[in-house]
Amino acid sequence: MEPLASKIRPKTLKEFVGQSHLVGEGKPLNVAIKQKHLFSFVFWGPPGTGKTTLAKIYAKSLNAKLYELSAVSAGKADIRKIIEEDTKNYPKVLFLDEIHRFNKAQQDFLLPYVERGDMTLIGATTENPSFEIIAPLLSRCRIFVLYELSDKEMETIIKRTKFKLDKKSIDWLINMANGDARQAITMLENTNELYKKITVENLKNALQSKFLRYDKVGEEHYNTISAFIKSMRASQSDAALYYLARMIDSGENPKFIARRMVIFASEDIGLAQPTALVVANDVFRAVEIIGLPECGINLAHGVVYLCQCKKDRSAYEAYMKAMEDVKKYGNLSIPLHLRNPETKLMKELNYGKGYEKYSKESFLPDKLKGKKYLQ
Repeated sequence: MEPLASKIRPKTLKEFVGQSHLVGEGKPLNVAIKQKHLFSFVFWGPPGTGKTTLAKIYAKSLNAKLYELSAVSAGKADIRKIIEEDTKNYPKVLFLDEIHRFNKAQQDFLLPYVERGDMTLIGATTENPSFEIIAPLLSRCRIFVLYELSDKEMETIIKRTKFKLDKKSIDWLINMANGDARQAITMLENTNELYKKITVENLKNALQSKFLRYDKVGEEHYNTISAFIKSMRASQSDAALYYLARMIDSGENPKFIARRMVIFASEDIGLAQPTALVVANDVFRAVEIIGLPECGINLAHGVVYLCQCKKDRSAYEAYMKAMEDVKKYGNLSIPLHLRNPETKLMKELNYGKGYEKYSKESFLPDKLKGKKYLQ
């Protein structure tokens, strides 16, 4: 039986809700669809924000043959089969969901087909493409960022389901779904099948998956990672381990946690124990190699180490102060003696003149002479 989310999926941009920065009048995807412009791109954004729907609308506008694969289960053989299929001169569009699940070898295999135009690739990912997609493939694709749906947009989609529910139920559902339209529709469908009536109480009873509790009113993503970071900052190992376990149990991507630990190693520990960055990077690498569930042990090891390190934010704070001056003053003129005299004219203009390797004179631009960022 076809899920409700699929049944009510928009068929045109006019029916589509959200992502106005991409599909609004004159915006890039809107223009591409109207002009039938064929090119490869990647959708990056949270679940349930319209990635699959937009891929279908785009392919339909091109009168193309759309192939849908999930990188979780697909492999090289599936790609090869698509390439070999005769589509009678119709363009081939491959929608590859969770493209970040393809390893380097699989992405390398895709590359020549995309490069030659044998097929147009539409990737979809919830992960930062800069980390998850190989550079040669990324350079051949445009990145479109999708955002969580707003409360108003969510309400519009919920009302399209035609289910009868009061304002209190709508508000509860919007809060729980956390900008994920598919999750909201599925929750409504399940509640209706179980109880034949939609109320807040029935919605709560129908909610079984622990993953759906990782939201604004429960173990919400940003609140939990914030508590995790602040616990490490306060050197509270027990609290940090608890929030780590909570995130892992709720389905958080372990690489997201590991990245935050790498940032923390420089931002909060910094000069007090420079090896913290080495450890954090090694934890991130271990997470990449090992994967869940065992990489939770590597994360726990790293978390306790980072908690026990002395803290020093001076390098981070100095960088922020320097950035403030960059924003305030723009590109100040670099002192002549610090410039490389690579041509005769440059030498005549005194580039590099008077430069001393170990001078104690400030190398900052004249306007910032004597400025101290690092305390």
